[in-house]
Amino acid sequence: MEKIHYRSENEVAFIRMDDGKANAMDFVFFEEMNRALDRLESDGAKALVITGRSGYFSAGLDIKLMPSLSPGDLNGLAETFARTLLRVFSLPIPTIALCSGHAVAGGAMLFFACDVRYVLDGPYRIQMNEMITGIPFPSWMLLIGRFALPAPCFIEAFLHARAYSPGETKEMGMSHGLTKGEEDAMAVAMARTVHLKSLNLHAYRTSKERLCANEVKKVLELLKDELPFPGL
Repeated sequence: MEKIHYRSENEVAFIRMDDGKANAMDFVFFEEMNRALDRLESDGAKALVITGRSGYFSAGLDIKLMPSLSPGDLNGLAETFARTLLRVFSLPIPTIALCSGHAVAGGAMLFFACDVRYVLDGPYRIQMNEMITGIPFPSWMLLIGRFALPAPCFIEAFLHARAYSPGETKEMGMSHGLTKGEEDAMAVAMARTVHLKSLNLHAYRTSKERLCANEVKKVLELLKDELPFPGL
């Protein structure tokens, strides 16, 4: 069963995460996500919309898988996670996240990695819970967080592990708006892409590189020393 579903329409690429459960991230998830990112580049997409299944955007890394991995494999998963989300963060086209439900830890990071973010209104939480589970943040996560979150809530969201409701993400400036359902969410995203597709992609690509390429290079240089088992 595929975890990542890709389609392209009217110069917009759509990536939908749906494993029938919580959209947990594992090696297959990242392999399929990168394959979808390859496809949008070959399709010449001018914008990307990422969403999840009803009730879950993503619960982050597969916590059932991780205890079974060797130190080397756990490092491999952590590195693949970092490089994949930094790839989304660095994409040379505008990106929109439609948060379709819970977005926790790695799921919240994927949400933050997109340029524009909408949240489905409902009994969902958006939370970076690493300070509860005891996982120090690597520099690459902090980089994406600083870009995505307003300064007043960055410390609260990352270091204090606060869980936000959809409405609170809008109030705090973490998201660009709420949607009432999946159809409404897609309508909002499509309306937003009308403007985004009109941007000059050369200017966008060049400006985005100047905005974050040096920072991305620095956190990638730090990555080996910030893996769960550095030195392996």
